[in-house]
Amino acid sequence: MIRTLFAIFMAIVATVLCAGSVIVAGLLRLRDREGGVYDTMQQTWARLIIWGSGVKVVLHGLQHATSGKQIIVGNHVSWFDVFSLAAALPRCRFVAKQEVRKIPLIGRAAGAAGHVYIERENRKAAFEQYKAAADRIHAGAQVVVFAEGTRGHDYPLRPFKKGPFVLAVSAGAPVVPMLIYGTIPMMPKGSFRVRGGTTHIHFLPPIDTTGLTYEDRDQLAFQTYRVIADLLKSEYGVDSPEWDPRSRKD
Repeated sequence: MIRTLFAIFMAIVATVLCAGSVIVAGLLRLRDREGGVYDTMQQTWARLIIWGSGVKVVLHGLQHATSGKQIIVGNHVSWFDVFSLAAALPRCRFVAKQEVRKIPLIGRAAGAAGHVYIERENRKAAFEQYKAAADRIHAGAQVVVFAEGTRGHDYPLRPFKKGPFVLAVSAGAPVVPMLIYGTIPMMPKGSFRVRGGTTHIHFLPPIDTTGLTYEDRDQLAFQTYRVIADLLKSEYGVDSPEWDPRSRKD
């Protein structure tokens, strides 16, 4: 309980300080640039929350996620996935569900910083909003997409949405498969209790999208899913179900 209360206190302090600074920067129309206020405040916010929660972040294969203009695609099981990634990659921008926009301070700050909100239930609107994510990529950001669409309760992979792979093809950006492991005990879905621990983030070699078209989206989704599932099995002994992206209509 003490850990949870302290983590909540630090989250409030970090959000007021950092989100407030980002909102002011947006009102002043400060340019988004590498190492600028948006990058700095995002990373400071995340690191304060990570520190206050007693969490350690261990990065594997970071050399695969340092070039910018990439789409990082991975699994999602806890809010600490977001905190851990933002602490590690200051230039990353998230594709988030529309509901995040309603979170006080965070929603407005994230919009000002260039994170992209997606209307998941409106397919046409979602694909239009992915164009904004492509703009972020062309501007040099790493766009992070949790391809399962929402947080899960356990580690086996769930079917991936196709939107991230359409985005990758249309933007001509490489896909960096990513596996996050260890964050479920920190804050499981449906719980606000915080526990310390270690987050492991694995970045795998980028998958080139040069020459791919919209028709290749299924194969790209399958390839990304497969390399993450194989690592999850070999590194942590967790099996994921077989998945055929052609069976989905999204």
